[in-house]
Amino acid sequence: MIRYDQGNPQELRHQFWKELSASPFVMLQLDANCASAAPMTAQLDENANHAIWFFTSRDNHFAAGGAATATFCAKGHDLFARFSGTLVPEHDRARLDREWNNFVEAWFPGGKDDPNLLMLRMDLGDASIWAGEVGALNTVRMALGMDVSKTIKGGYAETLL
Repeated sequence: MIRYDQGNPQELRHQFWKELSASPFVMLQLDANCASAAPMTAQLDENANHAIWFFTSRDNHFAAGGAATATFCAKGHDLFARFSGTLVPEHDRARLDREWNNFVEAWFPGGKDDPNLLMLRMDLGDASIWAGEVGALNTVRMALGMDVSKTIKGGYAETLL
């Protein structure tokens, strides 16, 4: 179990955005429906750290929008985050054009004008971010059943994204 000390919120936010950019997959859930949790791919804009975007279908439960929570685990499992926000339809065609890519098109064969396509914007709010590096030596110690409780430390911050 990593002991988390109060981390620097600005540094942890920066690390969060870097890690999310490297692996933009989150578990997204509507707050009003705990059974709605599903993996989604976040579309990021480095100049818009106040929001992220998701492509979904109009018949998906996320189309209802509203308060939502996402959880994230970095590729290396050295950063975890939980963040909240509000899902709203994104009507800006320029934004859709910027975020559109082959991976999205694979889900929407009708292209950008597919009648079932819905782009959602998640206006971001509060976040909790945990970061800690286990390292190779501590991984070996854990494999041998050795105590690592005093050697693994990490940072934690509650912040706005």
